[in-house]
This record gives sequence, C-alpha cells and structure tokens, in this order.
Amino acid sequence: MRNYPAKPDRAYYFGTCLADLFYPEAGMAGIKLIQQQGVKVIFPSQQSCCGQPAYNSGFPAEARAVARKQMDVFYKDCPIVVPSGSCAGMMKHHYPKLFENDPYIDDIRAFSERVYELSEFLVNVLKIELEDKGEPIKVTWHSSCHAMREMKITEDSKSLIRQLKNVELLDLENEYECCGFGGTFAVKQPALSGAMVNDKVDYIRQSGATRVLSGDCGCLMNISGAMDYRKVPVASQHLAEFIWERTNG
Repeated sequence: MRNYPAKPDRAYYFGTCLADLFYPEAGMAGIKLIQQQGVKVIFPSQQSCCGQPAYNSGFPAEARAVARKQMDVFYKDCPIVVPSGSCAGMMKHHYPKLFENDPYIDDIRAFSERVYELSEFLVNVLKIELEDKGEPIKVTWHSSCHAMREMKITEDSKSLIRQLKNVELLDLENEYECCGFGGTFAVKQPALSGAMVNDKVDYIRQSGATRVLSGDCGCLMNISGAMDYRKVPVASQHLAEFIWERTNG
C-alpha cells in the first residue's frame, strides 16, 4: 500500500495531450480543484507527451527521449498530479522499466514516486471534502484499464462521486472490461476496438444513467464518439469537470 505524504504547499500538473487538445475544460477543472485546497499549481509550459504511444508501439528509444524531457521539466521535489490513470501509470510504473539500465535509475525511481493520479491525490493527499450544489442525477463510472490495474485508484474516484449527495452512482456491468481505445490499438485494430466499445456502450445504456464519468480523456473520446454515432442519449464527462461543476454551481 502506498504511503501518502502530508498536504504540500505546491504541486506540478501534467496536463496530458488529450486534455490539452480535446478536453481543456477537464484539465482546467483539475487545476482549480487543487488550487481550491490552497495548493499552488505549477504548470510547466515545456511539458509534452508522457511517451506512452511510442512505448506501446515498440519504440523504446523514442519513448526514452520523450520521458527524459518530462523528467527535466518536472525537476522540483514536489508531487506531479496527472488527470489520467493511463499517463500516470506510464510515468509511475513504466519509466523505471524503460530506464532500468540507466546509471541514474535511482533518480528516475524518485521521479516516478512523485506521480499521482488526480483523484488519488485529491482523496489521499489533500483529503478533499465536497459539497454538492447540483440537481439530482444518475451517473455510472468507467475506469480506464491503467487506472484500475496499474494505479489501482478506481475506488478513490468513486469515493469522490459518493461524496456528492445528489448524485446516484449506478453500477456498470462488466466494468472491468476495456472500452477498446488503448491509444494506437484503436487505430491498428479498428474492428476489434469497435466491437469492444459497442459492448461498453450497451452496458452504459443498460445502467439507466444519464451520464457516464471517467478519469481518462482517451476512454471518454472513444466512448462518447461511439454513443454519438449510435445516437445514445447519454452524456459523457471527465470526473474533474463534473466535480467542479457540482461543487461550484
């Protein structure tokens, strides 16, 4: 079990490519939730990708080059908060593997130990308490594979939703199943990816929820695209944006 530090006075924020390009409201909501707890957020403008696309595609040298850039940019000794279980999993668990023969492996492990997924950070480090100001709503939860299996923070995300008194969290059948995105997997295996996301959409529709939440923009993009294509009347939203709207209405 991870040992969590005391509440810091400052924290880095790793925005992620998909939040930057497709879900900026989600990225900003995560920043504002941290700032609201009295923590200064540092957002280095030189940050880029975590390196996962290259790593998963079999290009370790290219992935190392990208990863080194992030380690150079996020050099201060303070937490690195990531609004994505996928990117957080790459930086926390795969950087040490990617650099296992590097002479500076101890520094790389120390870097990875500073990485936290957003909901994990809000719950276990900031110990955030939420006051719901929204109307009653029924939602369901999709956890990305990396958030569930690598970061193991699904219950942290759900505990935040359960703090919201007017929000009913409905179970999602076969929640443990992948939505089929998987980054480049969706491009390389479109038929298989499409079948997987169609199953996920069926489960979401059957849940009775009017909104599906997730902590990963890649999953949201995949699921919402499939729901739009099939004209399924269920909205999708990143957890950070949902919480910010509910607590600052």
